[in-house]
Amino acid sequence: MEKKHKSGAKTKIENMNKYLTRILFFSILSGHIFLTKNLKALVPYYYFPETKNLKQEALSLGKQAYQLLYFGQIKDSLNLAKLAVKIDDKNETLWTILAEAQLANKLYEEGLISLNNAQEINPQNGEIYFAKSTIYLKQSKIKKAKDSLQSGIKIIPENFNAIFQLGNIYLMEKNYEKALKEFDNAIKIKKDFWQAINNKGLAYYELNKINLSIISFKKAISLEENAEPMLALASCLRTEDTAKAIFLAKKALIKEPNYVEYNYRKEQLWGEKLQSSTTKLFENRELKEEIFFAKTKIN
Repeated sequence: MEKKHKSGAKTKIENMNKYLTRILFFSILSGHIFLTKNLKALVPYYYFPETKNLKQEALSLGKQAYQLLYFGQIKDSLNLAKLAVKIDDKNETLWTILAEAQLANKLYEEGLISLNNAQEINPQNGEIYFAKSTIYLKQSKIKKAKDSLQSGIKIIPENFNAIFQLGNIYLMEKNYEKALKEFDNAIKIKKDFWQAINNKGLAYYELNKINLSIISFKKAISLEENAEPMLALASCLRTEDTAKAIFLAKKALIKEPNYVEYNYRKEQLWGEKLQSSTTKLFENRELKEEIFFAKTKIN
């Protein structure tokens, strides 16, 4: 009897232990759930945008940067463009916008780095070569500018502006025959490209082909009554038709007073022979008043 009683007591104790164990387990489990719910309430909820949304945001910032650049807010444009690239550094367009903002802020080396990054993303984008050429010209690195233009033209052979710029580089190098060839190539694509027609006149004059210069300047004026071909034509006519030369020179200086300055004409790639002829033209007393007013306007 005693053994049976002890055995029953032992069974009760074991059952009680199992019961207590279950209670303890469920208490821990329910406590864990309670704590988890409270933790969710305490920890703030963060939204992590998807990659697609980030790229759209970067592109939007890039567009804003470009608009600011257009309106002359170059510092703000630069900051926005930098932010856009930080968000999405795999977008070649954003790198080119940043490069353009850097160019506007005269950060030429930084601009070249940005364009190199864009080129790594898309080596077949000819426009990047043209942009690099612009920066090289700002740095007076003529050979690099020419090489970049030629590389870009291989990719985009119909870009008449790039071909025209290549012709201008040949003008700088005083390689007038090659300059004429490139200007003709540009005009084949854009028939009314008066700037290229005008610059043909500049090249012809340095080659002593004055009659061809006159034809080029007259044709440029027929397309666009711009001060440059007017004054250039006046310089061509200063000995054979002085009255016409004076009339054209006066009209040109009213349109653009800066052409009274030697250095300004040099920036427009006027050669020494045309410069010399223009200096002699400005010695005419009939132009004294117009020259005086032109100088006061630019000062």
